[in-house]
Amino acid sequence: MAVKQQTPYLHLAELTASQFLDIWKHYDSDGNGYIEGKELENFFQELESARKGAGVDSKNGNFAEKMKAFMQKYDKNADGRIEMAELAQILPTEENFLLCFRQHVGSSSEFMEAWRKYDTDRSGYIEANELKGFLSDLLKKANKPYDEPKLQEYTQTILRMFDMNGDGKLGLSEMSRLLPVQENFLLKFQGMKLATEEFNAIFAFYDTDGSGFIDENELDALLKDLYEKNKKEMNIQQLTNYRKSIMNLSDGGKLYRKELEIVLCNEPPM
Repeated sequence: MAVKQQTPYLHLAELTASQFLDIWKHYDSDGNGYIEGKELENFFQELESARKGAGVDSKNGNFAEKMKAFMQKYDKNADGRIEMAELAQILPTEENFLLCFRQHVGSSSEFMEAWRKYDTDRSGYIEANELKGFLSDLLKKANKPYDEPKLQEYTQTILRMFDMNGDGKLGLSEMSRLLPVQENFLLKFQGMKLATEEFNAIFAFYDTDGSGFIDENELDALLKDLYEKNKKEMNIQQLTNYRKSIMNLSDGGKLYRKELEIVLCNEPPM
């Protein structure tokens, strides 16, 4: 098999943000947001080869054993595939480009607070100009020096990484991929997204007083029912964490239809 041009980056001691993205796009060949199956085998094989070529010791043992040990170390949620958050732990990216964001936005609650601050027009998206402010603040709080060209590069790279539909803005589900896998509570709602009509009916059911918003207790009941309806298990601690994260989108404890729709619907509200 011919080796494509991105592959040589694997031997570098440090990757730029753009090189990291090139590697990601090279191996996530079907664009589904994961390196898995044959993609994963190719990645591991070429990573091993690059590290040997760079003089990095590689453990003895057969391919299957080494790959199993590799996945145990890096596949944090044990789903048998590598996500972007996990790849950033494997490859030495410039200034820990993605990791510094994750260290600052370390929990889903903090992420939701940041989202609410930067989705200034409450559109359900962060647009390019809002994203730049978001990244600038994160870099300052992480004490990472940067200049205007570097900030522009980071903004464009994040857009290229996470703007899955190419519309120049990031929805909440796209942006949440910056979170560590175990903190990304939005992943827990994959496979449980609601159509708009279904969402409207459920919201009306729980908005018992017709106020146009629900409170924390009503959200608690809604989440429990949603999980039971989809036959998914969730313990009390998880429920508490998800509720807290979603309530960070609320306005003084009032969770309006639009905010909840961002989390539970296939598409954010327009």
